[in-house]
Amino acid sequence: MKKIGLIAIMTLIAGNVSVMAQKLNKKEMKKVLFVVTSNDKLGNTGEKTGFWSEEFAAPYYELLDKGVEITIASPLGGQPPIDPKSADPASATEDTKRFDADTTLQEKLKNTHKLSTIDQKDYDAVFYPGGHGPLWDLVEDKNSIALIEAFYNHKKPVAFVCHAPAVLKNVKVNGEFLVKNKKVTGFTNEEEEAVGLTKVVPFLLEDALTQNGAKFSKVGNWQPYAVEDGLLITGQNPASSKLVAGKLLEQLK
Repeated sequence: MKKIGLIAIMTLIAGNVSVMAQKLNKKEMKKVLFVVTSNDKLGNTGEKTGFWSEEFAAPYYELLDKGVEITIASPLGGQPPIDPKSADPASATEDTKRFDADTTLQEKLKNTHKLSTIDQKDYDAVFYPGGHGPLWDLVEDKNSIALIEAFYNHKKPVAFVCHAPAVLKNVKVNGEFLVKNKKVTGFTNEEEEAVGLTKVVPFLLEDALTQNGAKFSKVGNWQPYAVEDGLLITGQNPASSKLVAGKLLEQLK
């Protein structure tokens, strides 16, 4: 009986140690917030837009596969719109194929958190994928603006790719535009012209950030390019999404 009792006690202790270890590992996991658009209208064209699937999927899996815990939020909560053009099989990558088959992630996307309920203290960094959608909602969204400011003021990385750097347009730190005198990139005027939406978008990202004092740089259309200036990480286009994720991972370390 004594031997059985001792074994039971040891089993209980081992179980408690295992639970504590799991909690510790969970606590040590880095947590990144993904913020996506809720806007599905491409201006007055009658066409649909949303977030660009590759710009979401590539960073998502790059971070997830390194043990990062990811939460997804949007202005309205619930299912965010995906730009239908980004789902074109001709644009498919290994990451978008994985995204399409990932039932766990699809369920997660159906239930994105409302941006108004998010607090930066619960996360180590924030990432914004692009697509044209953010130009009509996240740029002016007071919760998004305040959130980026809070992350930056608490010395946490803020990362954006393609059209997402546009959401920095109204973000300020200490009364100055966050991008002032910062090295940034994003979807260029030439790239917007190439997709035929210069007259459709509410403003040109490159012009807006430059007017706010950013040191905007770029490479050729559709070439991968990412810029890092302290906590601020930006990528030029869809091809740059993994570069942005890589720089974000380095900062999280």
